[in-house]
Amino acid sequence: MTSESTLHSFSHPDNQNQQQHENHDELDNVTEEGNQKHKKSLMNVKGVPIGFVSVELAIIASMGGFIFGYDTGQISDIVVMNHFLTSFATCGTPGVASTCVFKTSIEVGLLSIGTLFGALLGAPIADTFGRRRAMTIECVVFAIGIIIQLCSITAWYQFAIGRLIAGLGVGGLSAVVPLYQAETAPPQIRGTLTGTYQPYAISIGTRDLADGISWRLVVGISLIWAAILFIGISTMPESPRWLASKEKWDRCARSIARLSGISKTEALHHPSVRRELKEIKQSIEADKLLRKATWFECFRGDNKLRYRTLLGMSLQSFQQLTGANYFFYYGATVFKGVGISDSFVSQLILGGVNFGCTFLGLYVMERFGRRKPLIIGGIWQSLWLFVFAAAGTAKDPMQNKNIGTLMIVSACLFILGYASTWAPGVWIIVGETFPTRSRAKQAALATSANWLWIKVVHNFLLAFFTPFITRNIQFRYGFVFAACNLAGSIVVALFLYESSGLSLEEVDMMYNDKNTYAWNSGSWKDRNWDLLNNGGNGNGNGNGGDSVWGNGNGNGNGSENENASGNVEKRGLLKAISGRR
Repeated sequence: MTSESTLHSFSHPDNQNQQQHENHDELDNVTEEGNQKHKKSLMNVKGVPIGFVSVELAIIASMGGFIFGYDTGQISDIVVMNHFLTSFATCGTPGVASTCVFKTSIEVGLLSIGTLFGALLGAPIADTFGRRRAMTIECVVFAIGIIIQLCSITAWYQFAIGRLIAGLGVGGLSAVVPLYQAETAPPQIRGTLTGTYQPYAISIGTRDLADGISWRLVVGISLIWAAILFIGISTMPESPRWLASKEKWDRCARSIARLSGISKTEALHHPSVRRELKEIKQSIEADKLLRKATWFECFRGDNKLRYRTLLGMSLQSFQQLTGANYFFYYGATVFKGVGISDSFVSQLILGGVNFGCTFLGLYVMERFGRRKPLIIGGIWQSLWLFVFAAAGTAKDPMQNKNIGTLMIVSACLFILGYASTWAPGVWIIVGETFPTRSRAKQAALATSANWLWIKVVHNFLLAFFTPFITRNIQFRYGFVFAACNLAGSIVVALFLYESSGLSLEEVDMMYNDKNTYAWNSGSWKDRNWDLLNNGGNGNGNGNGGDSVWGNGNGNGNGSENENASGNVEKRGLLKAISGRR
């Protein structure tokens, strides 16, 4: 059979049964010798070929992490640089930085508002133009905002407007990058690919440079991350699932093949590509029977869409209520209160711990799943925040060096837990929890909740009240964040399903299984192994309307069985798994 006819069978679901069954037999009859012939991948993980492009994708997409994380590290240093203060702050004695007071809340808050709206706009852009093109558009918007900031001389509002525009790009990227990574990554390494990291040490080497070079260099470096992402992502394959949703099946097959390290000529015949293409196709065809995905649809109870939307928004909110930004945004201010003579050093320490432990997080989230790291991480973070707050409350760290040291250690151990669990974990969850037809919109809503808390509510208010808090209630603030970490752990334990190792289509099926709950979701695939892999006969009794097409024998047979129209019975399989009519 030619490649064209094979592709045609995927592109047109109404083809004759004979051609469909020939394709099906072709897949089943691939020998082990044939498998070895097609394996030109970089490596195999649990029998699934992983191409070098997947590794490239991880590196390039991590630049998105640099972009929407870089501000967290650099803004707290910029606002205490002498030239920046004398240029934009209100000074009691002109030109004397020690007499200057800067409107930190406005600077932080305007970027915050931009990211919020950018995240919401990211969904329609990604659905309309594709994941790759959406990221390139958002890189350009971000770069425009950075250039406006760099051109600021003495007008603080120009700098603020630049941050607002840059925020639109940052918000859009924060919604689309994890989405793109999750849709392109094989389930076996999806957690590793979706985890990203952030640098924080650049200001250490620039703060003493002459005139405006110190802060402009820090801001301008952001353009490097945007350029790398813009150029790099243009060379990467488009999301196979977005291509499938637009019925571009030939490009979808080539995208899957490229990510697996398989040549174009072999793409349509390789069993791994055909298997994934078939799984995506059955999900897309089943989704066609449902309502068009709208913003309102994300809050409907059908298929647990509302459940998953609210779960994603809650986890993103709790991520920003962990207290990490209390240290990252205002670490230079906070640690002056614990007796550190050079507050930039404390930022370097925290940034170094965060950078290094993010790599640990990539391993943890892949090795131990999603639920356990987030539960244990929340408890760990809460413990060290209690220690930090209690130590600072019991004795004045300015007067007691041992207390100050204990607080620094506590902060570092808190960051260790955060960087290896909640920092990458929540972004992974956002990318893999939602169904294909509404994934972009639900991911955008979840990400907007992140920015709503981190920026508009959390950081705007935190920026405004932190000087008063550190002066009046001092380190008791840490108790509030400690309680939030415990609350986040409880939410994960009660509501988050374990999605590690599952394809995105299997994750959707798991959330729709009425016999599965968050606490027993880790064994979902084992409990349904026969149905998912061996075509076992379930008790779904999905006759007629229970099949995807509403005809044929929808007996809940496994994923390789087809109905009278030659189309896979996803809904029949789901009925068999859930045991409902």
